Amino acid sequence: MASAAARFRSVFKSRAFVQFSLTHSSSSKANLEESIRAAVEAKAYQKIPELLNASRDSCRNPNPFTFLSTFSENQRFSVVDEMLQSFISIRPRSQPRKAYSCLLSLTLESSDRLPLALAIVQRMLRSGCLPAPQTHLMLSKAWLDRRQRLQQPVWRILLEMNSIGYSPDCGTCNYLILSLCKIDHFVEAVEVMRGMGRAGCIPDLDSFGTLIGEMSEFRLVNEVVELVEEMVRVHLLNPRKETIVKAVDAMRANREVRRAVEMIEFLEKEGVSVGFEVYESTLEGFLEVRQFILAGKFVVMMTERGFIPYIRVRQRLFEGLVNIGEAEFASVVRQRFAQLKS
Repeated sequence: MASAAARFRSVFKSRAFVQFSLTHSSSSKANLEESIRAAVEAKAYQKIPELLNASRDSCRNPNPFTFLSTFSENQRFSVVDEMLQSFISIRPRSQPRKAYSCLLSLTLESSDRLPLALAIVQRMLRSGCLPAPQTHLMLSKAWLDRRQRLQQPVWRILLEMNSIGYSPDCGTCNYLILSLCKIDHFVEAVEVMRGMGRAGCIPDLDSFGTLIGEMSEFRLVNEVVELVEEMVRVHLLNPRKETIVKAVDAMRANREVRRAVEMIEFLEKEGVSVGFEVYESTLEGFLEVRQFILAGKFVVMMTERGFIPYIRVRQRLFEGLVNIGEAEFASVVRQRFAQLKS
């Protein structure tokens, strides 16, 4: 009997604790929103990051800025802009990270998502903060909805930021490009890259690097080659070595090693320095498809630039040449390495 009573008291206390926790959590979220509303009404915007950081609640369910949805569009834009401007002087710059995330989440869930969302992304990136991973999907959806609904060119949508006192920049455009790539909308991502120039943002190394890197993961070799050529010939940019490596790795994965050689020759003809890693990856590609004679010729090309493959790769090449009856050629290649080492 005493045992049953003890169990009853234990269950009662447990249920009471859960009920208290839920009530306290709900009350806490309501108090947080009320505190933020009061800060907004008093224009004490710099207090908002402190309020959010002191709370353990996330930006969702509910978003502490939900009350802004009751404002008119112009009033909401004005308040958010004032908040963003007030956050600029806060140190450390990452302190408003949660405030940025909450504002961005609320904006992307509203009907009037652009250009305010792009402005928030811009301020967030400039503060050294990265939006949450789910932003890629939400921002891409907002962008594609606008493009499909109004059939406007890229540059015109980007320049809508001017209407709320902001200007598009490369960082914002590059984040949009990355977001579109993350949901496999590569064609639209390229459209943004090619249209951002008319909005005053000239594509840079990050613009092309993001596109080439993401497309390389999907082995879109033709598109990658086109972008590399456009990058070098049209924009006079020298791709980073890691960008070239990703492109070569895509060709290697597709067993299109000759395309890699053609790209290397194009880049060197245009005066772009191609690093050892690019040559090494291409050579290994030849060995993987057992094209040992072409691999030997490519090695000679490497040595002319002062590059010597790793010893394990050299051994595979020698053995491959000997096995196909090209012992003499293998000897020539080995001699070439010896001369270079001396």
